[in-house]
Parts: sequence; structure tokens; C-alpha cells
Amino acid sequence: MDVADFDFDLPEALIAQDPPPERGGSRLLVLTRSTGDVHDTVFSELRRHLNPGDLLVLNNTRVFPARLRGRRDPSGGEVECLLISKLALEGGRSEEWEALMHPGQKLKTGARVVFEGSGVTLHGEVMARHFFGRRTIRLWTDSVQDVRTAIDRLGHIPLPPYIKREDRPSDKERYQTVYARDRGSVAAPTAGLHFTARQLDDLRAHGVLIAEITLHVGYGTFKPVRADRVEDHVVDAESVTVGEEAADAVTRALAERRRVVAVGTTTTRALESLTIESGRVRPSSGHTALFIRPGHEFRVVSGLITNFHLPRSSLLMLVAAFAGRERVLAAYRHAVEAGYRFYSYGDAMLIV
Repeated sequence: MDVADFDFDLPEALIAQDPPPERGGSRLLVLTRSTGDVHDTVFSELRRHLNPGDLLVLNNTRVFPARLRGRRDPSGGEVECLLISKLALEGGRSEEWEALMHPGQKLKTGARVVFEGSGVTLHGEVMARHFFGRRTIRLWTDSVQDVRTAIDRLGHIPLPPYIKREDRPSDKERYQTVYARDRGSVAAPTAGLHFTARQLDDLRAHGVLIAEITLHVGYGTFKPVRADRVEDHVVDAESVTVGEEAADAVTRALAERRRVVAVGTTTTRALESLTIESGRVRPSSGHTALFIRPGHEFRVVSGLITNFHLPRSSLLMLVAAFAGRERVLAAYRHAVEAGYRFYSYGDAMLIV
């Protein structure tokens, strides 16, 4: 299948640069998989489209301030560093990370950088160079504070590249779900940004069951599909944990033929990566590099809440695998004509 088959025209004005004034104030497009019918509503009306007994599965990962801004040492030139993944399990006053660094051409092995602010100094040294601007960097502090604390005090929320503004203090709260707990993502599971705590309580009162998994979203979520053929694209591995409680909830839902509604593509990948033996879902802790594309047979997920995704992206391919390419692209054309807001801070879509 050609990557070009997942292209669509999107006016730049529809790319959301800010969240709606109120969490939960987004629009909602409902797509019926069996017919292709679309229905325009608002996210606060989600309850009308979920049934008692549905299992709603959330990704409780938490975004950390992974973007660091500093200077080269000793030249003083500006440096930006986006932390992607920690390479060692141990923390403390020295850590090694995989990172994207700018300006990449000047930051060779041995280059040193300094990040300062809020009474904190964090040192860095480039240990190795990789493809597409990636580096291995060692970070350390000379103070009693550990590297994690220094990152939290110095770092900026890593807004996606299509948001053409600097991050603001308000993004530290709005670019997190209300149920975010387990720190480790460089991007939010954005389908969950729409929920309020009150709405989740209301869904529980309606009889909707809720379970949580953890998938730490990596930079690969923004990785462009550089191949011409869909089958040639490789999805970066991401850390995922599905505990016993969530696994049992999914097992019961499948056995009782109740819908399992994934909140987001990250949750979908986590659930579809699970091992099912003799009708039971096994708890899991590890990594998944599952690339869900048309032809994938969904074993767990029967409903999906998601935002609107980039043309030619692996996330759009996942949605097309779930609901059909033609129907998804038709729904996207409707969304464009109706003025829906796209991408991370944009509106939502429910597919059932």
C-alpha cells in the first residue's frame, strides 16, 4: 500500500495552536464503522454514545519537561536538546540519554553544553552521534540535586513541532491528562486531554467501566513516514505496562462481549500488543513496536477515541486500519469542511 494513499488537504488555519478555553470544550465527530455515517456533536456529550458495560481504557502516562535550552561550553552558542529516552535505568547525579540536539552539525562527539536556570546547573557531553540529528548525551550535576530534579526545574514541555509558538506555563497542566500519573512521555496521549475528572465520574455513574494502562509516548509519534510503501515503515519501540487489574478487566469484557473503547492510538497499540492465552489476557511489562496498519486484525479494541492526525502519518494509518481508509478519509474531509480543529490541541473523534 502506498503512503500517498493516506494524504489529505488540510488548511493550516485548522491546526490548533492552543487548547480550548475549557478542558472538555472540544467538538466531537462520531464515525460509525459499519456504515461510514458521521455525526457532529461535542465532547461533553460523549456519554450518549457509550453504553453501560463498555470498558474505557486510559493511558495514564505523564509528560515530563523534556526540552532543554542552554549553551555550548565554552563558546556560548545556543543549544536545544530534546530528551527522547534514558539509556540506563539508574538515576542520580549522572545519566545517559538518547536526544535530538540542535544545531546538530556542530555538536560532535565530545562537545559540551550547559543548561542553567532556577538556581540549577545541568552539564552535558555528547558521547555519540546517530542518524537524523540524534545523539547520546551524558547529563550530570555538580550539586546535591539529581538529574531528574534538574530536568524538572529547567525543562520545557515539548510541544509538537506543528504548534508554532513557545511553550507557556499553562501548557504544563493543559498538555497533561487529568489522570496522568506515571512520568515518562515526551508527548501527551492527546485523545485523553479532553476528559475532565467530573466527566469520568459521570461515565462511571452511567455504568461505563474504566481501566488504566501505561504507554510512554516517545518521539517516534512525530516520526515522519519516509518510505513510499506503508509496509516499509518501522515504528519506534515504546515502553508499555498493562497491570493485572487492567488485564483482568479486558479479559472480562472480551468474555462478555462488551466493547473495549481505547482512548487514543497509544492505548490501542498497548491493547493490541497483549498476549491472549485460552481467553485470558496476560499482564505485560516491556516494549511494543507494533505498527497497526490496514490489514491488522483487531483482537481487543472495538471502539476508539482519538484526535485528528497528520497526513501520511502512522497514526492516521492506525485509524484507517480500524475504520477503513475510505471511511476515515471521508470523515476527515467532512471535518475539514466543518472547521474542526486538528492535531494535539484539536477536536476529537469517536469511532464505534
